[in-house]
Amino acid sequence: MSEGLFHSAVKRLYSAAEHLDLHEDVLERLKYPKETLAASLPVRMDDGSVRSFKAWRCRYDDTRGPTKGGIRFHPAVCMDEVMTLAFWMTFKCAVANLPYGGGKGGVSVDVHQLSRTELERLSRAYVGAFSRFIGPDRDVPAPDMYTNGIVMAWMADEYSRIADEPTPAVITGKPIALGGSLGRDDATGRGGYYVLRHLEDDLGIAPGKSKVVIQGFGNAAFHAARLLHDDGYQIIGVSDSKSAIYDPDGLNPYDVMEYKQKNRTLDGAPTNGKAKTMSNAELLEQECDVLIPAAMENQITGDNADRIVAPVILELANGPITPEGDAILNKAGKTVIPDILANAGGVTVSYFEWVQNKAGYYWPLDEVQDKLQKIMRPEGRRVWDVSKEKGIDMRTAAYVHALDRIASAVEAHGTKAYFDG
Repeated sequence: MSEGLFHSAVKRLYSAAEHLDLHEDVLERLKYPKETLAASLPVRMDDGSVRSFKAWRCRYDDTRGPTKGGIRFHPAVCMDEVMTLAFWMTFKCAVANLPYGGGKGGVSVDVHQLSRTELERLSRAYVGAFSRFIGPDRDVPAPDMYTNGIVMAWMADEYSRIADEPTPAVITGKPIALGGSLGRDDATGRGGYYVLRHLEDDLGIAPGKSKVVIQGFGNAAFHAARLLHDDGYQIIGVSDSKSAIYDPDGLNPYDVMEYKQKNRTLDGAPTNGKAKTMSNAELLEQECDVLIPAAMENQITGDNADRIVAPVILELANGPITPEGDAILNKAGKTVIPDILANAGGVTVSYFEWVQNKAGYYWPLDEVQDKLQKIMRPEGRRVWDVSKEKGIDMRTAAYVHALDRIASAVEAHGTKAYFDG
């Protein structure tokens, strides 16, 4: 990610503000993070040496409640990225009307170079460094890129050890046996699926007639693929970090996933016979009715946006389209369902986990999925309506919708107009 990513992200704030009558206090509070902490994590390696890893945690805004956001372990993590992701989380939580602000964390590390015991030491070292920064009523981390349930289990355990009491609500995304929520595994893909199905009449798509390409085949991508496939949408392309497969006659995501798990590649995965192997970038440009970027950031840019054929794009990844790419897609009349709406299912079920941890009472799967649907569908409809009412693209509409909620919380504390009066 470029060092200008945060600057680009904050432009969304000012674009949304143009469509609302805001007190100046609101923008003043939101243009910078509330606090960002950097740390060095010294970790004893298996060979007896010590390596230090750069780490960060950002709490962007807590006007609406404790900050919430994942922790990613990736070599490219930097403070600019962490601040940007925390900014996005602030608006994502507001879009879903969750009582949270946005936070994010990260460690600059290649987890593939660590043993499992080294990964555990690093995970516990992160909590040791940030234990006074996070907390169940202050800042609640979760999994993100290259972190998972067992990493969250180590982190929750380390926080509980430091606090000297069990504190499951400090971390979400934990294994079920340690206070995790049913339904968390497919929440991101399912949330995007609920929004897409709810708006399909408006978008001109439908099961049985519409074809879908998904860039990525990780957790969110697979669950979106299987849910749409089960409903009658034709999945015609998927990819992993190495390559992509495309078959205009369709493919079965269950068979493809089984093949990938056995062979650790998509090359040679079963299709309906007309399969082509191509790059991730080429897959984005294939003809389809719905394109779902569900991999990394900055995949659709000013360089390739004019070659995107799909009329509907559902962002399951965070930030897969750059501002320059956005402008080209909007001019071409494409409908982009933005990340802060489309992938909000993950943080919504994380919120459910936090609520269950605090209550000590756990919900069955059907209740979790029902509650998720009752949030994602109405919020998707509201963003669509704002887009039409104001004549703006859906991304700007999502930011307008979220900013209106954040502004109400800021104004409830009193603004310049109140104090001058």
